[in-house]
Amino acid sequence: MGDACWYVTTPIYYPSADLHIGHAYTTVAADALSRYHRLKGQDVLFVTGTDEHGQKIERSAADEGVAPPAFVDRVVARIRDELWPALGVSHDRFIRTTDEDHVAVVQAIFQRLRDQGDIYFGTYEGWYCLPDESFWPDSRVHGGACPECGRPVERVQQPSYFFRLSRYQDRLRQHLLAHPDFVQPPTRLNEMINFIEQGLEDLSVSRAGVGWGVPVPGDPEHTIYVWFDALINYLTAAGYLSDSDRFQAAWPPDVQLMGKEIVRFHAVTWPIMLMALDLPLPRRVFGHGWLLIGETKIGKSLGHVIDPIQLVAKYGVDPVRYFLLREVPFGADGTYTEEALVRRTNVDLANDLGNLLHRTIAMVRRFNDGFVPPFRPGIEEPVLELVAADVRREVEDSLEAVELNRAVEAVGRLVRAANKFIEERQPWALFREPGARERLDNVLYSVLESLRVASVLLSPLLLDTPGRIRRQLGIADGVTRWEEAAWGKLPVGHHLDEGTPLFPRLEAAAEEISAAAPAPAAVSEAPTVSLDEFQRLDLRVARVEAAERVAGTDRLLKLTLSLGDSTRTVVSGIAQHYHAEALVGRLVVVVANLASVTLRGIVSEGMVLAASEGGQLALVGPLDAVPLGARVQ
Repeated sequence: MGDACWYVTTPIYYPSADLHIGHAYTTVAADALSRYHRLKGQDVLFVTGTDEHGQKIERSAADEGVAPPAFVDRVVARIRDELWPALGVSHDRFIRTTDEDHVAVVQAIFQRLRDQGDIYFGTYEGWYCLPDESFWPDSRVHGGACPECGRPVERVQQPSYFFRLSRYQDRLRQHLLAHPDFVQPPTRLNEMINFIEQGLEDLSVSRAGVGWGVPVPGDPEHTIYVWFDALINYLTAAGYLSDSDRFQAAWPPDVQLMGKEIVRFHAVTWPIMLMALDLPLPRRVFGHGWLLIGETKIGKSLGHVIDPIQLVAKYGVDPVRYFLLREVPFGADGTYTEEALVRRTNVDLANDLGNLLHRTIAMVRRFNDGFVPPFRPGIEEPVLELVAADVRREVEDSLEAVELNRAVEAVGRLVRAANKFIEERQPWALFREPGARERLDNVLYSVLESLRVASVLLSPLLLDTPGRIRRQLGIADGVTRWEEAAWGKLPVGHHLDEGTPLFPRLEAAAEEISAAAPAPAAVSEAPTVSLDEFQRLDLRVARVEAAERVAGTDRLLKLTLSLGDSTRTVVSGIAQHYHAEALVGRLVVVVANLASVTLRGIVSEGMVLAASEGGQLALVGPLDAVPLGARVQ
């Protein structure tokens, strides 16, 4: 490693059962950040792993009639050797708390803190939550339920070693107040400050009678508390007490990612451990929200498990990664459904990005024999160049701020701008217009270059798609430097590869989901119509260019639709089902020859089609990429 290293961690996961989509959410985010910083030329240390000790593992192994090492080895192999490779996770160290170097570091730290009086021996009496492996005093437990997860706690009374959290609580509170970026998002910071201000009680850091753990030095009757053991993994992986050069380059961590349910351990217990060791605290502890099914958190112990390996096998790695990074603002809770994964991929990746690449290459093949045309500056305003530069800055700012969904959204803005640019410049008309050759070349080059820039900006986020875009553009498929996102680097004169659509598989998947959906209630029969009557309807594919609420109403949205060669305004009563900003860029079907009507002072020039049943509503749009204005028949 060099003089400095960018260091990111996920929590180390508890291998009591196979991991689920919630664990993948955290780890894919860390992977995207790692890839971005590597492209910037930084040395990166990306650590993930497994937290293998404790009573919960001991009991789970006993239930299966195997020893704990055999139990965890089987689960860890599926995580390390199957799950993370399936998702393209590029970790630098997969650490296990059973690793010899980690056990040695844990015991050395325990001994040091005991020698300096930060760990002492006493008797613990209170509550213990086995699923969370967390201790709670009487003041925090009501009704026999864990205040963190709500599950039953058990009464514990036993001799124990204690860590003096109380000695450092004022110092930690001052650190949180002086460094408001230390815990993010801000709501988590406020929660931690309130927790500290209630007063910290010393933490029991050993268990008697639990054999599956790191033995307390000099006291084999006790094993070290699993959370105390687990948090130290971040030090072990960075080379603490084993590789001073590596540790000096990596420490402290730049970002530590975790679900919000374990922020307390990382924002209270962990920094106090580091204070006691006279070590710098992490620069940022980020507690993201939960993925929910309905209103319930996805979780092994709660019985809600979505297997990411199965999702990747069904849809491909990039649709799964895209959904995880794009669907939910990173600090907030979000809802997972398979339908949402398919819809997001079909709209953003297949219809917007895939259609842009396919139609652009088709136009270059038609209008310039498949060769990248020259670009001549000064003919008109560099519209897409300016958008690309602004999007690049937004992607960089978003990734630095760990706002991954914003970074993905920004790339989508460039893609939509390129699609809009085609509709406005109409290269098919320029091709027929005498003396417009230079303008046509500039339009085609600008869209091709937007696609190349998008491939660079997507390269930390997706695995296969950036390379597939670049191969169809006829350039090297590997992005090696972030600087490649600068405008104007597409070589002129080389031939494009016709390629294949980027995301054909998800269309069939969408049909499978529709086929598997519960049948609706019986539909009343409508009067039959003749073919001539049906053909009087002019149904056209359109893209939503802008959307806004109609003032003074709860139901109406004003939509600006592009039909390729024209735009029109439509007022639609869908505001209770769709946020205006989420519709921009979406493909819809519009009744184009519907008589105009004035609603709330706005002339509505058509109607968008939607399906509704039992209070649910879904807009109708094409699954496959088609030109704007295409007739639906």
